[in-house]
Amino acid sequence: MTTLTAPRRAPETDGQNHSALLDDLRQAIGAAHVVTDAKDFDARLIEDRGLRRGTALALIRPGSTEEVAACMRLCHAAQVPVTPQGGNTGLAGGGVPDGGIILTTDRLNRIRGVDPTNATMTVEAGCILANIQAAADEVDALFPLSLASEGSCQIGGNLSTNAGGTAVLRYGNTRDLVLGIEAVLPDGRVLNDLGGLRKNNTGFDLKHLFIGAEGTLGIITAAVIKLFPKPTARATALVACTGPDPALALYARMRGQTADTLSTFEYIDRLGLQMVIDHAPGCSDPMAETHPAYCLIELTGNGAQADLDARLEAALEAAFEAEEIIDAVIGASEAQKDALWALRENLSEAQKPEGASIKHDVSVPVSRVADFIREATQACMEHMPGLRPCPFGHFGDGNLHFNLSRPVDMADADFLAEYSTFNRIVHDIVHQMGGSFSAEHGIGTFKRAELRRYKDPVALELMEQIKAVLDPGQLMNPGKVL
Repeated sequence: MTTLTAPRRAPETDGQNHSALLDDLRQAIGAAHVVTDAKDFDARLIEDRGLRRGTALALIRPGSTEEVAACMRLCHAAQVPVTPQGGNTGLAGGGVPDGGIILTTDRLNRIRGVDPTNATMTVEAGCILANIQAAADEVDALFPLSLASEGSCQIGGNLSTNAGGTAVLRYGNTRDLVLGIEAVLPDGRVLNDLGGLRKNNTGFDLKHLFIGAEGTLGIITAAVIKLFPKPTARATALVACTGPDPALALYARMRGQTADTLSTFEYIDRLGLQMVIDHAPGCSDPMAETHPAYCLIELTGNGAQADLDARLEAALEAAFEAEEIIDAVIGASEAQKDALWALRENLSEAQKPEGASIKHDVSVPVSRVADFIREATQACMEHMPGLRPCPFGHFGDGNLHFNLSRPVDMADADFLAEYSTFNRIVHDIVHQMGGSFSAEHGIGTFKRAELRRYKDPVALELMEQIKAVLDPGQLMNPGKVL
């Protein structure tokens, strides 16, 4: 197992004051919502892949913004750190506590209102993403954020990490989908910016301080999110190509020929697809022959289904003629389209049975995506022959999950001991290409050293100054990001 940088701990008080704090918290939110037996919240101490285990004095479950504020005032007075936690599906260790209190947003799960005319929905931080999608669907609208973990991740965590997902190409990242937030500051004050305005030039746009801050500046408790017209038609295809270079040429073609209907362009390496076929129930290869790489393409729109199908087919015919693709399967029914999507959505889970993996969530300019895959694969294979690189992800926005599965005959622990070395190999290439070592998963605890290594020094200084102003006691999610 790799050794990661130890979090910077915030101050805590002695056991007697802890007891008094716990009594005060029980008074504030009810004894049933203050859990002190670690056995009862053991799953909340562990990062999703089991790479880090934390410790905590207690887990608390406030049920309203007012209760969150009351809890923060009490913890602030006692100088006890607080780790906000949503669905605990993060991949950078951002929700793993290092002592102090875990504050979960599970009970902040109400949809406060829907305004179809303003095309907005006001949601609390603990709302499951899939439930928000369903609520939008009920009013014939779309909330486009879509992730593999949408059945368990919470919108508060999505906001705190500025999650990306499979629809960024058309709709943007999470911060692009938000008009306002409500947040509780470390001292218990409440920032209320839930107006839902599309134009508001009245000073600093403070919501963007909290979106992507991973709970280090305060706790997002609610947000006004944008709704979009619900597409009435979609055309979906899985195409095969010989590698990332023709895939990049295909992306340029699709963008040019399908205009604003292109909503998804996902790249899948053969190894990744094979893992899904081998380990994901109900998934099978839709093509008769195997190929080096694949792209999942989807067009969505509000016109006639036949028109969208024709647009996709015309683009793919041109791609065949240009030798950008060598095979293609087009979903003829909704069930077939869903089956093609399942090949992409099960990628992360399908890697787990193959043993330990080292994951990289990176982005480079779209024009360099193919170069990155080629150079990073070669460099990693030179360091460890037998390694199984598994690049996949959001080709159209430059975000790739460059995951490395251990050689078949290597022990997990021996492979994970190379964690830092592979990070350096991959992230140096990303940096040289003007990219980012964290595209959508955040910094958490795992990437703090990388932030110091690659972030602009002035940007780091400004981040530290903002943290010092809003959280001088270093109580909010200590040991994360900075």
